[in-house]
Amino acid sequence: MADVRAGRTERWFKAALILKGLDGAAELAAAVALLLVPAATVHRIVADVVSRDLLGPPDGFLTRHLVSGTAEFATGSRTFVLVYLGLHGVVKLALVWALLRRWRPAYPVAALVLGVFVGYELIRAVRTGSFVLPLLAALDILVIVLVLREYRLLRTRPGPVDPVRRES
Repeated sequence: MADVRAGRTERWFKAALILKGLDGAAELAAAVALLLVPAATVHRIVADVVSRDLLGPPDGFLTRHLVSGTAEFATGSRTFVLVYLGLHGVVKLALVWALLRRWRPAYPVAALVLGVFVGYELIRAVRTGSFVLPLLAALDILVIVLVLREYRLLRTRPGPVDPVRRES
């Protein structure tokens, strides 16, 4: 029974890592794109989206948040967004790589780093009223739980784990 739970946990862990890796790659790509795209172009794209009612009514919740976020982006949080997305993306990709290779020292580091991200996301959410950051924090908390659980299971397995030859 313990082997079945361990296998299920490992599958959830790998799925979470793949999602985190995709998320990290998307964040890094978004940071590069935002670095290369002028703020005026971002405003024009948002205006096109809003004018076509793609997010619902012009005075709707999503539209208001997108417009206010874009205004913040143009007036000074551009640096924050670029650094946050770029750093978050690079760190996630590095941690995912290390965890997929089962490099044991990466597990506590991953939990700590993701915990710092959660704290920062929640503080930033309170300050800005963001509704997206608490969702990202909740996902990071779930990944922390899976990382720590997998680390505990990895530590109880006898003998060293060869990071090149993964167990099935």
